[in-house]
This record gives sequence, C-alpha cells and structure tokens, in this order.
Amino acid sequence: MSSPALRGPAWVTARQYRRTLWAALALVLLALAAVTALRIWDARYPDTALENGGWNPDPDNQAFGLLQWLLQYLGTGLALLPIAVAALVAGPMVAREYESGTYGLSLTQSVSPAAWLRSKLLLTAAGASLTALAGMGVFALGWSRTGEAGYFLWAEPYVYVPTGVALFAYLLAALAIGALIGQLVRHTLPAMAATALVMGLLTLVLGAYRWSLVPVETVTGPAGPTLWAPGNGLVMDTGLLTSSGARFDESACWEQINSAPGIDTDPEAWGKAQARCFADHDVVSQYADYHPESHFWPTQLIESGILLALAALALYAAFRVLRARHP
Repeated sequence: MSSPALRGPAWVTARQYRRTLWAALALVLLALAAVTALRIWDARYPDTALENGGWNPDPDNQAFGLLQWLLQYLGTGLALLPIAVAALVAGPMVAREYESGTYGLSLTQSVSPAAWLRSKLLLTAAGASLTALAGMGVFALGWSRTGEAGYFLWAEPYVYVPTGVALFAYLLAALAIGALIGQLVRHTLPAMAATALVMGLLTLVLGAYRWSLVPVETVTGPAGPTLWAPGNGLVMDTGLLTSSGARFDESACWEQINSAPGIDTDPEAWGKAQARCFADHDVVSQYADYHPESHFWPTQLIESGILLALAALALYAAFRVLRARHP
C-alpha cells in the first residue's frame, strides 16, 4: 500500500519550505543529543543527600550545571517559537506570495483562495506543533533531572511554556495573526517585522499578567524572619499585618525612622526606630501572597483560552479579507 502523499497547494508549500522543516528537525535532534549526553555524564556523579529528604548535585558534577544552562536556552527557544512561526507565515508564506504574484498561479490550478490559504495554515500548524512537541519532549528529558532538585521554579517562562499546553495555543494564535497581517501588508519584510512585533507584544502582555488570572493564596506568620511560601510556591507580595489583620504600609514609618536620633551614626538606631514604629502601629505579624504549584494548570488553561479566542478572531478576519479580495 502506498503511503499518503501531500497534493496540490499543500505539496507546493512543503516543497517550498522543506529546508525549514529539515532545519527544525536538525535542531531538535541536536538538542536531544546534547541533553542525552549530559544526562549520561551527570549519572556518573553521586548526589549528596540532605536531611530534609532532598539532594544536591556533587560539587564536581559540571554536567548538572551545563544541563541547567542548556535547558534555560531550550526553554527560552520554545517560548519564542510562536514569534518565529508568525513571522514565517506572515512573511515568506503569505506576503511574499502576493509580493511576487505567485499566488495567482495557485489560484489558476482549480484551487479556491480559501483552500490555498487553508492548506498553508494546516501544513504550518502540523510542522510547528510537531516541532514544539519534540522540543517539549527533549526539555522533559532534562527537566526530569533538574526539576526535582528545585533549581528551576515551575513559574519561570522558560519552564512554564515548555511544560504545558499554552505553547500550542500560542502557535495557533501566531498562525492566525501571521495569516492576517501577511494579507494586509503584502510585502515580505514589513509583514515579518509587523507580525514579530505583534506576537512579541502579545507574549509580553500575557507574561506580565499571567499570574493575575488566578487569585493568589495567602500565608501568615509572626513578624520576624522572612516568611516563605509553602512548598515551591511563587511569591507575589509580602508585607506586615496589624493585630486587626489589616495590611500595614511600611512607608508610614519612613519619616519616623529618618528623623530618629542617631540614625546616621548609630548602626542599631535604624532597627530600634523601626521596631518602635511597628509597635506604635500595632504591627504583630506578616503575610505572603503566593501561587502554589497547583495553580499551574488553571493558569495554563485560562491563558490558552484567551489565545484560542484571539486566534479564532484573527483567523476569521484573515478569511474575510481573503474573500473580500478574491470573491
């Protein structure tokens, strides 16, 4: 039985960008080889057990540090993959077709404009998703070693993106935005620049407000040493509490502390003045607002939902523009 083959515009697109596909495969295989080699090298060194049940890598284990370094770059690369995909779709795959006029040849081969654009988007979505999935698998191979040591916080962008489903939502949004901007701009380099800018801003905005999508949890404790979040939580805010439970603004003590006698000459004057101000305002405890690790998946799903909604709107607009210009 013969294997299924691509036909029509899908075959043309795959033929045009086969080098890009091969380059993506080569990068994934290179990352896999590097992570595997470092895992083998790392396994030669025994870990140091800690009293709390954790462990630290052997001080002579350079492979562990190199594995951490590699995963940071691999995770960052996966987080930036949607920007590259958006620029590829908007520029070479759509805008250049209009700029050079080659799209007209495809439309003369009994292919509707919608089928022409749809084939490009589907092929790109498949290639980008498979690349992302393979990259996530390589990242997971390294993360299974470094993650359990607690050296990488689960909320860091280079960990958060490659270990959840949001990456695929970013890719779909990138495809839709790229298709829309490519048709609106119709010039390769300006389309690539505009799409990279839009996707970059979208990534920055969602990254900045990501941890506002789910309400934080709060832990309290007596005033004194720094209060840490339970487990491997992401601390968002810390502060002091009065006996009534109200949050206290420490800036209220600044003037009192700065005007205290001997503040510039006595090293202990600052601490005494601060303690006196806290006592005057009945400060008795402290708090920490944080996201526990259990907030990872709710945040991933909400962020993915936002991205999929944006992707649907951009895709609808892209096909509307296409139908308007090629009824």
